[in-house]
Amino acid sequence: MRIAVMTFDGFNEIDSFVASHILNRVPDAGWKAEITSPSETVESRNGVVVTAQRPLEFANEADAVLFGSGRLTRDIVENNNILSRIRLDPRRQLVGSQCSGALFLLKLGFAKGLPVCTDLATRPCVEAAGVPVLDQTFFASGNIASAGGCLASPYLAAWVIWRSLGRKAAEDALGYVAPVGEREHYIGDVLAGVAPFLAPAS
Repeated sequence: MRIAVMTFDGFNEIDSFVASHILNRVPDAGWKAEITSPSETVESRNGVVVTAQRPLEFANEADAVLFGSGRLTRDIVENNNILSRIRLDPRRQLVGSQCSGALFLLKLGFAKGLPVCTDLATRPCVEAAGVPVLDQTFFASGNIASAGGCLASPYLAAWVIWRSLGRKAAEDALGYVAPVGEREHYIGDVLAGVAPFLAPAS
């Protein structure tokens, strides 16, 4: 399972790093989440510079693609030099977004007929585009998912893992990051938020 964690200039560190960390807790051979960016390095909203593990085009061949948020997302989704390099196919790929990453779902045409989850600052922009926003942490329909809030990364990660390897694998990965003394409660809350959007047989 190859996973592209889409990370652009102005990115929110917690989105990219938390999702990537949880996903990389899965021990299966060939399973790897990687920071995927349009340039060799990108700088976060707080000045943290990271080196891309994969170029942007990696997303086109990845099995799952997650778009995090950032203070420059509204500009980036209007940058055709970047958007033209992204050619995703949700028929064969899992595609998720967090907070302002939902704007990528809109721009790429993946939110048609669907509500999304996003942050409060991005909500007016999404609703202005005619897409309803839900007052909840996570939503998924088929291979498209969205999450709202800086601490929603575990929901996206759990969704990708559960969809691919089942509930137990998602429990195990979340167990590595659960707060001490709150493990069962924490894992239960995250999986309860994801479970309604998975087929009963998952």
